[in-house]
Amino acid sequence: MKARDVAVQGGMACVALVAAFFVWQREPSRVAGEVTVEDAPASALDRIRYDEEARFVELFRDPQDRDTVWVRLGTKPVKPGAEAAMDAGVVAHASGDAGITLLDAGALAHSTSDAGSPATAANTGALASASTDAGTPAPVPPPRELRGNDVALKLFSHFAPLRAQRDLGVLDDTKLDEIGLAKTQRGLTLTFDGTPRLFRLATPASGWGSPYLQRTSDGHVFLLGPGLLPDLEAAASRLVDRRLHAFDVDGFDRVVISTGTTSRAFAANGKPPGAVQLSPADAPGTPDDFARNWHDRLWRLTPVELLGRGEAPPGPAPTPAFRVEYQRGGKAVGELSMAKTPDGSWYARTELAPGWVRMGGGLELLAEDAAKLTTPR
Repeated sequence: MKARDVAVQGGMACVALVAAFFVWQREPSRVAGEVTVEDAPASALDRIRYDEEARFVELFRDPQDRDTVWVRLGTKPVKPGAEAAMDAGVVAHASGDAGITLLDAGALAHSTSDAGSPATAANTGALASASTDAGTPAPVPPPRELRGNDVALKLFSHFAPLRAQRDLGVLDDTKLDEIGLAKTQRGLTLTFDGTPRLFRLATPASGWGSPYLQRTSDGHVFLLGPGLLPDLEAAASRLVDRRLHAFDVDGFDRVVISTGTTSRAFAANGKPPGAVQLSPADAPGTPDDFARNWHDRLWRLTPVELLGRGEAPPGPAPTPAFRVEYQRGGKAVGELSMAKTPDGSWYARTELAPGWVRMGGGLELLAEDAAKLTTPR
């Protein structure tokens, strides 16, 4: 190749690199006609809080690992019907306190609290039921903190910068009533670098969320895009990581099964989506079909309910049944511990799940076969 040809190709490569740099540096593309509600980068967004009358959802970054997102699901105390409504006639300004009262007071408390503090005690997945003592509201269970999935992590980039389809300006009380902002109990709080920004969300008129948002700092009303709020409204099913492990069947090469004081190791070899082939560690060339089938049944189990970080199963502590440790290159990469409560419920702990995971029933045979696998031969 001639020197001239080398120079031409080198110049073209430099031009391509410069073009790629400017494409990477430019702002994300937006739909024509979009307006900016809050102009801040996704890296500055620490927390998203969504409020309804009886419940709230929070997404916040792990202070030790900002690529990890936690989802906090909670319920609120039952309020008297007339007193629970928000007063739409007063819109808070940036220097006032009225905007803060439009949303649940916990929005600000959580925005400055320790994001790593674990929840304690029981199930918060359902709304608080009515108390047996007439006139006394049932106690509100503590929030449940769960690990967020990839959808939850991507949601941060959808809210920062926060954009809307239209800016409707400041509307009068009649118009606010028409679009569902007059007496709404729905709110949105975005915390940027420790500073909360409050918004009011329109009350659904017919079961579906109206995408109207009011900025409390100046009263401006915006028309949001239709895909911004559904993930928050259905956070328990859309934003929670329900996996038991962060690795697949090709992520380990050794399995150690333990029951009581006995254990047995197996060499593992597998590729997704098939089952893992297990062979006794002392006879790696002899596949064990019984162990293979047992592990395949275990691997395909799906959780029925995820308990939150720091949350224990109700009632007496569960009794350990068996444990599986996954290794790769001689180092542990994960584990699963199965236990049973006195009422017959089965719970598991893994390296990925932040707390106990309630499994389906009928796992007695799986526990019995685990004992058979660990029996000395």
